[in-house]
Amino acid sequence: MRLKFQKYQGTGNDFIIIDNRLLFFPKNDTKLIARLCHRRFGIGADGLLLLENDNMSDFKMVYYNADGHESSMCGNGGRCLTAFAKELGVIQNEATFYAVDGLHHAHIDSLNKVALQMIPVDSVAVHADYVFLNTGSPHHVVWVDQLDTFDVKATGAAIRYSDLYGTAGSNVNFVQPLGDNHFRLRTYERGVEDETLSCGTGATAVAIAMHALGKTTTNEIDLEVEGGKLHVSFDFVDGKYQQIHLIGPATLVFSGEIEL
Repeated sequence: MRLKFQKYQGTGNDFIIIDNRLLFFPKNDTKLIARLCHRRFGIGADGLLLLENDNMSDFKMVYYNADGHESSMCGNGGRCLTAFAKELGVIQNEATFYAVDGLHHAHIDSLNKVALQMIPVDSVAVHADYVFLNTGSPHHVVWVDQLDTFDVKATGAAIRYSDLYGTAGSNVNFVQPLGDNHFRLRTYERGVEDETLSCGTGATAVAIAMHALGKTTTNEIDLEVEGGKLHVSFDFVDGKYQQIHLIGPATLVFSGEIEL
């Protein structure tokens, strides 16, 4: 069987994307998904996305981490899938789609910059040396001074596998300030089990965490990730974060076929 796919990236967070509206893809084959995502024995990606039909929205998003297991929400993946849906003709410039954490709305412009509405955040747990919140995926946020030389993989893995989060684990973000509304971050992603060049739910978590900590007073946050630039906006009403938007580019890298 020859599998047609497209490879997209959003600020360096890269994905294999497949049109699965006919439901042909073997979704329970974790070994196959992991092999496709492998950077030496497969196509290579941080994760795999399926676009499927949905009765309540324009399409359904199904996301798998590089380890082959279905995962929680992926912000950059949602942005890339929106661009893919536009290329297929499923949408024009506006989209509503169903993901594992519920309905999302998205807008894509002529330059393939996608603004994706994320789920509201009702609770931000501020601790002495970290912040924890869920932006569709769980995120641990830590403030560091020397991000360039910081060992993201080792420290991130230690936190991800610590007793703090049990077997489920958490993504881990390390943040350094660049200005009042400008931050740099590096992220260790569970499921990839390594640092990725970008994490959309992580960027969203960092923006909200910085506001909750009082590190910024604005609701428009610029974020420098290893793979480029993202922007997060939100409304803060009655102690809750609403109308959260993750904004950034979604780029087609190449199209191809692979023999399964």
